[in-house]
Amino acid sequence: MEQPTPVAKRIDALVKLQEVDSKLDELRKIKGDLPEEVQDLEDEIEGYQTRVSKFETEKKSLDDLKSTQENAIKDHKKLITKYEEQQMDVRNDREFQAIAREIENQQLDIRLAEKAVRDTQYKIERKEKQIEDTTATLEERKKDLEIKNNELEGIVKESEEEEAKLMKEREKRVKNVAENLYLSYERIRQNARNGLAVVNVKRNACGGCFNIVPPQRQVDIKERKKLVVCEHCGRVFADVEAVEVVEKKRTTRRKRTTKKDKESAK
Repeated sequence: MEQPTPVAKRIDALVKLQEVDSKLDELRKIKGDLPEEVQDLEDEIEGYQTRVSKFETEKKSLDDLKSTQENAIKDHKKLITKYEEQQMDVRNDREFQAIAREIENQQLDIRLAEKAVRDTQYKIERKEKQIEDTTATLEERKKDLEIKNNELEGIVKESEEEEAKLMKEREKRVKNVAENLYLSYERIRQNARNGLAVVNVKRNACGGCFNIVPPQRQVDIKERKKLVVCEHCGRVFADVEAVEVVEKKRTTRRKRTTKKDKESAK
């Protein structure tokens, strides 16, 4: 029996590794987009939490501003009371008019301060609405995340035993592949949509990118004396699949008998 060449052994090691990786890929496909959806929801929730925290800080600043404005109104009213008391003790009309102007100024300041309080209160109410709406959306996203997490955990639980088994098998397979060859294999897998780094030639075409493989290269692939890769996608060729030739049965058309043929036959 002919012993396999070192190159053939390397190809076989890659084929076995690809088989394990393809099974792992299938298991991960079962999860679908759930891991990405969970991550997106977590990022979204973090963004809403940051937004709520920012709104609450802004509201606190507005509350402090409103408190300052209300205290200013109280101070103005105290001054008005003080000036009104002083008005009772004035000795002439000039002093009376001077105090009256001070009272008018304080009253004007009160009106301005009251307007400022109303404006600040409006901003506070808007900020409270933002907090309320964002918090409601945040709670909805948390519920969505809980549902998605439960779905993902259920799928992971079902497949984790098989995945762990395949990962152990993969570790064994990797040991049989040379380091430089393994690095090339991983690079090809990362660039390949279907995760295939090792393929067969099927119907004279690459099993990965479906470009035609010339006959001479197919001969080299079959001989397995050297590693042959696809000129287009870089995938490693493992073998050439035989093309099944199905013979078509010849069908003879039955000649249609015409009225003229029948008459001539007579």
